Amino acid sequence: MLKIDHLTKTYGDFRLDVSMEVRSGCITGLVGRNGSGKSTTFKSVLGLICPESGSVQVFGTDCGNLSAAERKALGVVLAEAGFSAALDIRDVNRILQSMYEKHDALFFMEQCARFLLPEDKKLKDFSSGMRAKLKLLVAVSHGAKLLVLDEPTLGLDVAMREEMLALLRDYMLADEERSILISSHIATDLEGLCDDIYLINDGKIILHEETDVLLSSYAVLKPDEPQYKELEKRYILQTKKEPFGYSCLTNQKQFYVENYPDLVVEQGGIDDLILYMIGGND
Repeated sequence: MLKIDHLTKTYGDFRLDVSMEVRSGCITGLVGRNGSGKSTTFKSVLGLICPESGSVQVFGTDCGNLSAAERKALGVVLAEAGFSAALDIRDVNRILQSMYEKHDALFFMEQCARFLLPEDKKLKDFSSGMRAKLKLLVAVSHGAKLLVLDEPTLGLDVAMREEMLALLRDYMLADEERSILISSHIATDLEGLCDDIYLINDGKIILHEETDVLLSSYAVLKPDEPQYKELEKRYILQTKKEPFGYSCLTNQKQFYVENYPDLVVEQGGIDDLILYMIGGND
């Protein structure tokens, strides 16, 4: 569905060099700190940034050579993108009808009502959360084959985030060939949604893991000083010094559970990947 091969782009001292893939029928998450290269990657996929080298293929076609039909098979959420503030929901619906043959006008209006977006209110009067909901509804309303979503739930409360994530799950269930590339700073959103996760730092992918493996096999170990000295360190990915001893990220949770019954072993997740793989100390 989407294949990125050594996509490179330089901004001053920052250099992006990314290779990753979004498989058909899958939801792939891209995570990392601010400034790590997520948005640059997304904009390159969409042809909004011209890379210096490498390739981006969407639907098997170079992103710079996509046909009009292939471009219409994309659904997009970007932070700075949106409709004119002078429009209302009905205006947006009419514009989408003119842009996309497959735009489902009835679905769009029903979902706007479901998510409490008033049809007669100007977009300039929308809150940040309302704008976030509208962007996602615009992205899915024409049955796009690939969604590229940069922080789509930004500004939403917990309950509304879950409703929007449920909308994405329904979107995937409706067509097994659909795919999503998504970023979010909210780890639990991605853990409950994504099939696999890429971790990016300083413009490079430093880890790729299936989400099920991440949640079942990764853990944070909390040994004190004596325990740490005796600890088998072969499966330790990163270690941090702590007042009580050490905290260690591992991708072999079961090994330590079975062999160190007195060791504190805590469930690992995406936040731990970011904290340890980017900020850990050897």
